[in-house]
Amino acid sequence: MHPSELRKLFSLEDTYWWYVARRDLVGELLVQYRGWLPARPLILDIGCGGGAGLAVFSRLGKAVGLDRSEEALWLSRSRGDFPLICGTAERLPVANDSLDVVTALDVLEHVADDAAAVREMARALKPGGLAIITVPAYQSLWSEHDDALDHLRRYRAGQVRRLMLRGGMRVLKLSYCITLLLPPIFLFRLAQKLLRPANRGRPKTAIRPLSPLPNRLLIGLLRLETAWLLRMSLPCGVSVVCVAENPGPQDS
Repeated sequence: MHPSELRKLFSLEDTYWWYVARRDLVGELLVQYRGWLPARPLILDIGCGGGAGLAVFSRLGKAVGLDRSEEALWLSRSRGDFPLICGTAERLPVANDSLDVVTALDVLEHVADDAAAVREMARALKPGGLAIITVPAYQSLWSEHDDALDHLRRYRAGQVRRLMLRGGMRVLKLSYCITLLLPPIFLFRLAQKLLRPANRGRPKTAIRPLSPLPNRLLIGLLRLETAWLLRMSLPCGVSVVCVAENPGPQDS
């Protein structure tokens, strides 16, 4: 990701509806599925970016951030005194069976070998440990936004299920999300494709600052969706969310 895009995202992470709603969703799923986990689970946030997620996860357990970008880690340090690691999702610099929870929020689409990243999550998690991931949905939604963020792919829910199962994980929850906003986002992405000149230059994300009122309305709308998603899986959406468990050694 271009450094200017990273800094722009950092400036919006605390308040922008997309990031706030995603953190709310992941936090609620962690509470719902934590099961046997200790009162203060050890949580590794893979691809922690600017560190806004770490502030939320640190209220639920001991949060550690990992990112391959030194600049992202530098930005994370400005948010709080969190333990930080420079590393990649495909080769996590942590011991086997050492983590209670791993999160990877919009990370796997950046990873060339996403299957290796899932295997690493399974290796690093204790038996019964949880992985919570989000990824962008539908290749048909590909746009300049994906180019700007250095995405390699978008996913369908079935692809995520197969990816997790092949990596040795047991899927507990799989759903689309950002469902209520799929129609307007689809139309916006379609317009981006049709109207963007071929020689426009470096691509830019679709993330733009909003005035407070519409931003709050979108956050409220997606909190209602989260309450719905906790009870059932949604059939379509802009993103896919998955909660998976490391089942531990299997009897032969």
